[in-house]
Amino acid sequence: MTEPAQRPWGTYTILTEGDGFKVKTIEVHPGQRLSYQKHSRRSEHWFVVTGEGLVTLDGNASSVRRGDAIDIPQGAAHRIHNTGAGPLVFVEVQHGDYFGEDDIVRLDDDYGR
Repeated sequence: MTEPAQRPWGTYTILTEGDGFKVKTIEVHPGQRLSYQKHSRRSEHWFVVTGEGLVTLDGNASSVRRGDAIDIPQGAAHRIHNTGAGPLVFVEVQHGDYFGEDDIVRLDDDYGR
């Protein structure tokens, strides 16, 4: 497990990684959202453990809360927005052949990245 990485929207911690996968916990502060992004070399599975939010997947928005899961296919545009009063925490399981930050294509970003 790594130390939490700080981002403008919250934090993430890498729990484990191996050949073809990486597992993180991601915490999004109230009112914040991740960039609208896509990846060419990985898919993701999100499982919400705390809080509530709004997931946008290829332009379609759906509400999520504790216990919900979302599958994000490779190449799909996606983001999550914390719409609740407390933290939104989810576990992200990445599957693919590469997990570098340079595989993020940001389509829209609140923080100008």
